[in-house]
Amino acid sequence: MATTPAPTAEQPMDDDARRLAELGYKQELRRKWSGFSNFAISFSIISILAGCFTTFGQAWNNGGPVAVSWGWPLISLFILIIGFCLAELVSAYPTAGGIYWWAAKMGRPVHGWFTGWLNLIGLVAVTASVDYGCATFLNLTLSALFDGWAGTGHQTFGLFVVILALHGLINIYGHRIIDVLQNVSVWWHVAGAAAVVLILVLVPDDHQSFRFVFTERFNNSGFGDGDSGGLAFWFYVLPLGFLLTQYTITGFDACAHVSEETRGASKAAAQGLWRSIFYSAVGGWILLLAFLFAATDVDAINEAGGFSGAIFESALTPFFFKAVIIISTIGQFFCGMSCVTSMSRMAYAFSRDRAVPGWKLWSKVNRNGTPVNAIIGATLAGLVLTLPALYQRGGIPVAFYAVVSVAVIGLYLSFIIPIFLRLRMGDRFTPGPWTLGRRYKLLGWIAVVEIAVISVYFVLPIVPAGVPGNPDFSWTAVNYAPIAVGGVLLGVAIWWYASARKWFTGPRRTVDQPEPEPEPAEPS
Repeated sequence: MATTPAPTAEQPMDDDARRLAELGYKQELRRKWSGFSNFAISFSIISILAGCFTTFGQAWNNGGPVAVSWGWPLISLFILIIGFCLAELVSAYPTAGGIYWWAAKMGRPVHGWFTGWLNLIGLVAVTASVDYGCATFLNLTLSALFDGWAGTGHQTFGLFVVILALHGLINIYGHRIIDVLQNVSVWWHVAGAAAVVLILVLVPDDHQSFRFVFTERFNNSGFGDGDSGGLAFWFYVLPLGFLLTQYTITGFDACAHVSEETRGASKAAAQGLWRSIFYSAVGGWILLLAFLFAATDVDAINEAGGFSGAIFESALTPFFFKAVIIISTIGQFFCGMSCVTSMSRMAYAFSRDRAVPGWKLWSKVNRNGTPVNAIIGATLAGLVLTLPALYQRGGIPVAFYAVVSVAVIGLYLSFIIPIFLRLRMGDRFTPGPWTLGRRYKLLGWIAVVEIAVISVYFVLPIVPAGVPGNPDFSWTAVNYAPIAVGGVLLGVAIWWYASARKWFTGPRRTVDQPEPEPEPAEPS
């Protein structure tokens, strides 16, 4: 049966287990996910009910409506191209190690080493940012429902810790239903987003014009003296606003990380990956346009730092305001649950290949095929990464956007390495059943250039007070993404040259070769 941890002599390998054995691993994780469940985890992690709500203010302050109405479809197209490139790779190499395994296979151990660490820190940051965003909206929900709830920043952090712990527990003890919950999450996101759009279209008495939605520009960043037409706006401020799209549509590599648990993974994981991007891009654009058309009280939204909740509070009745934020909060909770699943599988796979300190602990699975220790360790890492949010004092949530930037930079830099190595391999690459054919060259180079550009922008200061030497400089305003990502890269580089290059040989085989098909039994 495909749902057992490992085939036995009495139970022959199926195609998935055989392909995994060819890649060097025995079947340890339970392979019971359908193709839809594989799609569902990436769709849930992308979560237009999370990113569109929590990072809307980044686009509003850095470009205004045009950063959303035009920036979203433009950046979505580039991300879809990146998704196509990764889909071809997961079809060829359907392993839980995913991104770093591909890099090591197509390049050398050093490529897998750096790719793995970038991917792991990106997944930890995605989980942390999603759960912190969920805590922010839960805090807002509780403030709206209970008069005695103050909704302070420390309460947000406390809720974040609770939510992170709950997601860890669900992933540890909910092994029998986690794939079902992923499926439920998809329908919640579809129905929830549709409900929010309908509420924003039907309930407000007034709406913004098409001219406002598609041509209005804001510069609330503090850079360029508020000018929305100068060079600083077009080449610095507006690109910072694209973080909304680049962050929301990420985490789709989850399709690769759960490929060892997916039936028919060589096709299902590839299709799930690019489809999760495409449907999220379409649904997210419709949802965000509904936000903009309902954003009639511009002053209130500006006063709230561009926070999307100000749109709902100013445009809707109290009942519908509560309904919208509750729909979003539940969607974000599903999203965080999926993030922990993906993050823990990556931590398990990277530890299986002995790249993480304490690898013996993190690579263990329990009798249910669940990497419990990897789940616990990765969630604790997310908690540590978010500690600076405790010191945030009002205004633009720089600490949150810094974690968001860490997520985007870590993940997309981990994508660029295997995509470039695929380009370098050329015709030596052996594709799986889902392939780009000759289009891989054009799409691959577009993906490489786009990732290189955004990786520069998202380490830059988000507000003037985060620029060293500024009279108003404050460490609480610093975008610590370059410190976090750079610190990890420096540490793993030193570790590589001092030690790891002597013993890290890339993915380690847990089987010598695929088990042969059993001979048919003689008729009795």
